[in-house]
Amino acid sequence: MTKYLMFQGTSSHVGKSILTTALCRIFFRAGRRVTPFKAQNMALNSFVTADGLEMGRAQVAQAEAANLAPRVEMNPVLLKPTGNATSQVIINGRAVGVMSAAAYHQGYSLKAFDAVKAALQKLSAEFDTIIIEGAGSPAEVNLKANDIVNMRVAKYLNAPVILVADIDRGGALASLVGTLELLDDDERELVKGLVINKFRGDVNLLLPAVDFLEKKTSKPVLGIIPFIEKLGIDDEDSVSLDEKISGDGEISIAVIRLGKLSNFTDFDSLAGEADVNLFYATTPDELDAADVIILPGSKNTSEDLLGLRANHFAEKILRRAEAGAAVVGICGGFQMLGEKIFDPLKTESIHAELDGLGLLPIQTTFAAEKFTRQITLPEIDFEFLGSRIVGKNLDGYEIHAGDSTLRGQKIISAENVMGTYVHGIFDNDDFRRKFLNAVRLKKNLEPLPATRNLRAERQKNYERLARIVRENLNMELLEKIMG
Repeated sequence: MTKYLMFQGTSSHVGKSILTTALCRIFFRAGRRVTPFKAQNMALNSFVTADGLEMGRAQVAQAEAANLAPRVEMNPVLLKPTGNATSQVIINGRAVGVMSAAAYHQGYSLKAFDAVKAALQKLSAEFDTIIIEGAGSPAEVNLKANDIVNMRVAKYLNAPVILVADIDRGGALASLVGTLELLDDDERELVKGLVINKFRGDVNLLLPAVDFLEKKTSKPVLGIIPFIEKLGIDDEDSVSLDEKISGDGEISIAVIRLGKLSNFTDFDSLAGEADVNLFYATTPDELDAADVIILPGSKNTSEDLLGLRANHFAEKILRRAEAGAAVVGICGGFQMLGEKIFDPLKTESIHAELDGLGLLPIQTTFAAEKFTRQITLPEIDFEFLGSRIVGKNLDGYEIHAGDSTLRGQKIISAENVMGTYVHGIFDNDDFRRKFLNAVRLKKNLEPLPATRNLRAERQKNYERLARIVRENLNMELLEKIMG
């Protein structure tokens, strides 16, 4: 019989994803067949599975912690905001259309729950333990009637719920008590325990608050999880960008914080290099001191391109490129670096044609269908910043609606400008170091050897997370709660 455990939060970004990841690794190490699950994600940080289907990035990390290949049953519904209170709706890894928030929540979401139930039935038949992540808060009274990711899932499975609060934000006690107060009686009954997350300081000073919580709510506090510095595990929430602080290395990399920035995890591996200072730029003047300017992926390339011009980023990028700074575009950012963007079906905006920045000799035409697949580049060989970058078997994935004039190339370069559709390209250790060494040589710095193994680092990070959570969570009581 499959056992379930569900983490719900008092709000977004309280640590539900990370605790789910931790439990996946803990139970995997205990010899269980464990899988993560999240009914519905709203995120621009996505991934493509081996069979070309799109899912939320957080469940990819959770699957990796459970020693599993990611699959869309772990996240059957994905919403990717496109702007103006609309989102692209992805069911079982395939886009089914763009809907307004009202149309989705007032009509379509309950239809999407059929996909949620089907995914759960399939996973329950294969795994003995399912760790479930909720979204936002279960106490959003304006959304509860059509919610398919929190209490509807818990009720469907009769799954025990652990309610999580982030004490680093402040107000954790009030948010726990208030959330429970706003739940219906049957929902409150499903909540079997509380967790206080991201605690800094002496835990003994918090114990009176724990006693108060347990008396006030009649729910046990299962643990006080400390704030974990430099976690090194993929996030799904762009709120985490505010917490991404890189080092003070010799290479300064500015990632432009687009309005519809997507797949920001593309750059986490760069930020982890000792000789890199990577930051997310919100004003053009921040680009002045950058050695590398990166235009990241975008869920709405046309609108973000217009935004670059309106906010004076475009002219700054062109001036910095002319001065010799490296400029890199990934996916939507790659399209922006080209000469033209054509949108005959008006899929992204009212503009049928837009001028790109003109830094790369490509043109892009948007189509109705999205292109999603994993990819391996068997061989690369191109010049960048005066250095020759060669490599073999680079892994990554593609998610884009536009078709560009690439002449069969997967990486396009022109002196100090480079672009590609391949997400995750910097996760390839040898390529990442060769790219950075090209920048170092341009700055008259000695090149450095490639010493990092990103896959091994991630496994160590999962082990570290699991150890910290296991040490600070009442695992014996948790097992009883799970039955």
